Amino acid sequence: MKKLLFKMIIILLVIITGFCGYYGYLGYQIYQDKIQEQSLSERVNQLKSKEDYVTLDQISPIYKEAVLESEDRRFYKHGPVDYYGLARAMFINITTFSFKEGGSTITQQLAKNLCLSFKKNLSRKFAEVFIAKDLEDHYSKDEILEMYLNITYLGEGNYGIQAASQYYYHIDAIDLNKQQCDILVKTLKRPSVYNPSKVN
Repeated sequence: MKKLLFKMIIILLVIITGFCGYYGYLGYQIYQDKIQEQSLSERVNQLKSKEDYVTLDQISPIYKEAVLESEDRRFYKHGPVDYYGLARAMFINITTFSFKEGGSTITQQLAKNLCLSFKKNLSRKFAEVFIAKDLEDHYSKDEILEMYLNITYLGEGNYGIQAASQYYYHIDAIDLNKQQCDILVKTLKRPSVYNPSKVN
């Protein structure tokens, strides 16, 4: 019985390794294509040249903390991939027979927003990891968080916290209060369903 179980574990590990290797290779090809199409630094410069781009110190600290709490609590403690968070998300998905938990870090989400489509598949997920590693190799955590807060979609055609603050509340991102921040953080999850225009 023990020998059979051991063989089954080995077979499963071989299958998983082959599976990851195949999709990892496809992901690397996507990553290479995207970087050749337009370099990461060019994409970053394009984002930062937006008229409503704001620096981290021009964003409400309440909003920054709320985003970190909601999206990636361990952002400053892990690398481009949070393996603990990924394992936890996989466990929840398997035990609940759902795919609600993503396990993506803020860096991975920025990588997706900067370079990739939002189509959900494993090859794209691997490409996201390669780009996330590049981001963390060349930019600080604060710079990555700043870019993320300036690129996220917040409903009604608004990308970035400054655009959303001005559109919904007619104020700058630095002046957002706790209630406004809480609503906008919920908007991050489901912008088409839950945004300040639909709450008010």
